[in-house]
Amino acid sequence: MRNKTTDHTTNFFIMEEDRIKTRVVGVDISNERTTYAIVDIRGNIIAEDSFVTTDYQDVNNFVSVICEKILEMVEANGGYETIRSLGISCPSASFISGNIVNAPNLPWKGIIPLSAMIRDRLGLAVALANDAHVAALGEYAFGSAHGMKDFIIISMGIGLGSCFFSAGHEHQGFEGFAGEFGHTCIQPLGRKCACGKQGCLEAYVGAKGIVSTANELMKESDAPSLMRNVERLTPRIINDFCQQGDEMAIEVFRRTGEIFGMGLANYASLINPQAIILTGGISHAGKWLLDPTRQAFEDNIFGNMKGRIKILVSQLNDRERDVLGASALAWEVPEYSLFK
Repeated sequence: MRNKTTDHTTNFFIMEEDRIKTRVVGVDISNERTTYAIVDIRGNIIAEDSFVTTDYQDVNNFVSVICEKILEMVEANGGYETIRSLGISCPSASFISGNIVNAPNLPWKGIIPLSAMIRDRLGLAVALANDAHVAALGEYAFGSAHGMKDFIIISMGIGLGSCFFSAGHEHQGFEGFAGEFGHTCIQPLGRKCACGKQGCLEAYVGAKGIVSTANELMKESDAPSLMRNVERLTPRIINDFCQQGDEMAIEVFRRTGEIFGMGLANYASLINPQAIILTGGISHAGKWLLDPTRQAFEDNIFGNMKGRIKILVSQLNDRERDVLGASALAWEVPEYSLFK
């Protein structure tokens, strides 16, 4: 004869197990594209898609579209009841407030309570954090920082962001804005930055800053360069010309690396990391950027750290890492649902 108490207990635990949600949604909002994906508890990407961020100049329209697209993907891949929470990566975002604050390179200006806007629309817990913070989570869980406790992540693209881990924990600061490496001053009264200040590191090492350096070099000299024949230069095109032996293009990245390495040395002298991991499109410029960066870094780092800190380039696909980092962020917030 079966024990009824045992049957009830077994059924209870089966019901409880069924309620455990093993999937989250990771969203990466970059200046150009927004990528969203369903990710399971082991870090497997179940489904993924993207759209152009700048197609939605009004943030309310953006929120409507991203919520609709997430719902469609979720319903096609297991249903709403399987999703625990959302994690969102975005430039100029604060994990502490859940807001995007004065993002210089996004179409939406001012303070945007994006976390609350999406939570209210979807009825699920939402965690929002700075893109460099999320990239650091991705590298820590799945990439080059795996097993490290003290490291710096640098995100290199249109902007220049960072996040550092100390004793195995990310440092966010009082209001969640720690790590704004791109907006440290490297040149007093220097170039105007998108943030409104002058002389920011981002104005020299971000994508627009690299193109500005190229334009300055072409004005300084009449020397021939393949760059002169291009109407709209980008760091990628300049890098291609470096591969072809264009001396002026090579000089663009030498100057960029010299400034970047000095900035990294200042940062590392304060933090004393095991490694600095470079992510984002510009990090793939290869030896043209890395050699002068490493040289300037060693020339300017505090003496006791000289030769002891690695500068690495992430081995993860940028978009995949940031989606996985956003999914890791999603697990950090308490589960919440309007539909329980």
